[in-house]
Amino acid sequence: MSEENWHEIPRSEILWYPTIDYEKCTSCGKCVNYCTLGTYELQEDEGKKKTVVSNPDNCVVLCSGCDSICPAGAIKHPSKKQTQELIRELRKTYPLQRE
Repeated sequence: MSEENWHEIPRSEILWYPTIDYEKCTSCGKCVNYCTLGTYELQEDEGKKKTVVSNPDNCVVLCSGCDSICPAGAIKHPSKKQTQELIRELRKTYPLQRE
């Protein structure tokens, strides 16, 4: 299940999740098995299995381990550098709650 917030920032505002290049994807399911948080699932599409990103907000922010697990090189994530810059900007809007 996805977290509603990531370090006080709404998870839905952090655009960090994988995309699949279906020209390369063989729907082998390695990413489905690798990601224990349920970001991916295999679905039926016209009688064939198709890997889909079914729960993008379940992807751990800045984790890209499934990129290297994909034998076809079909999985990509956004730029870590750009995502870190976005997080810095979002932290100005959503400062961490300190006790």
